Amino acid sequence: MATAGEKAGAADEVEVRGHIVDSLLLPKILDRILQMGGTFEILECTIGVKRTDPSYARIGIKAESPEKVAEILGDLVEHGASPVNVQDAKVAAADVATAFPEDFYSTTNQKTQVRVKGRWIDVDDQEMDCGILLDADAGRARCIPMVHVQLGDPIVVGHDGVRVVPEERARETSLFGFMSSNVSSEKPKAVSLRGVADGIRAARAAGKKVLLVGGPAIVHTGSAPHVARLIREGWIQTLFAGNALATHDVEQSLYGTSLGVSIARGESIEHGHEHHLRAINTIRRIGSLKEAVARGVVTSGIMYEAVKNGIDFVLAGSIRDDGPLPDVITDVLAAQDRMREAARGVGFALCIATALHSIATGNLLPAWVKVVCVDINPATVTKLADRGSFQTVGIVTDVEPFLRSLAAELAGE
Repeated sequence: MATAGEKAGAADEVEVRGHIVDSLLLPKILDRILQMGGTFEILECTIGVKRTDPSYARIGIKAESPEKVAEILGDLVEHGASPVNVQDAKVAAADVATAFPEDFYSTTNQKTQVRVKGRWIDVDDQEMDCGILLDADAGRARCIPMVHVQLGDPIVVGHDGVRVVPEERARETSLFGFMSSNVSSEKPKAVSLRGVADGIRAARAAGKKVLLVGGPAIVHTGSAPHVARLIREGWIQTLFAGNALATHDVEQSLYGTSLGVSIARGESIEHGHEHHLRAINTIRRIGSLKEAVARGVVTSGIMYEAVKNGIDFVLAGSIRDDGPLPDVITDVLAAQDRMREAARGVGFALCIATALHSIATGNLLPAWVKVVCVDINPATVTKLADRGSFQTVGIVTDVEPFLRSLAAELAGE
């Protein structure tokens, strides 16, 4: 069926495969063609008979000029369409260090492949907002952050020879199958909780790491013992946080307070406003959190369990930090690289009560890593999904009862 208003001009074809109907991929692609000023004709379409059968469509595209067709094709590639008239990927040598060549291909978090010498190869280290470094002789390609580009690096340019393989919508009945729509505080919490627990168990059973991204509200709300339990019982292998979570966690261990408020009684302590700074000073005098645990100075809490159980933690600094703790990485690019390294092998990410760290983590994770964001503020969850981490499931709730129940659910209580 051709759309109205077609006129002579440039033309090309794309094809899409997979579960393109129930995932709404096909109508999305057709809509994008119209939005970008082109017209389409469905030249071939085969719909899968069974729920597990893939579908296929070949779509003709027309626009007023070859440049407009190329622009539309470039957009559709990022949504999972593949040009019918395929070519090998094109590269250009980086002419400026720490910058991409003009017309570089900007990556998404979806599985990506490039065509080299007539065959498609996977792009390694998939990450959004990067370029693609292509070694054609070795037949290898990987995502590369802009700041890591060296003079002369062969970087993929344009959209020729690049294709994106979209993640299929989960077909089983699970948290990620039927609750991945708009964020709402009215979703059944028990079902959400079981879905999170099942996702964590599945990641561990597959040999993947579970990542916790935490904000200081975990400590302020009295949730630190629940997170400590999750680490102690082997459910968390990687922790991303800032200076605040670690500082107030240590403050709780040393003084029983968080920001000077008693965790046990919920009231301010005299001179309690000094506690967080005194906690930082104590660790700085000792040299590190690891040494503070070894000396028996810090004897409980999230960071205590992280050190005792040898989990990989990355503390990334902020302009707002007091101190900071000696373990905090204050160079943001160095912190990104450490997070990037630690995120490899993660199969499930649980983001709790932190907007900036959650968004930063979402930028690093490929689309096939399941992400759950828990926050009392719906805007925090929405921001993460709106910035490209569409695989995020949002749960709007208070973090303390959620973490308490999650620890109990995973323990089979």
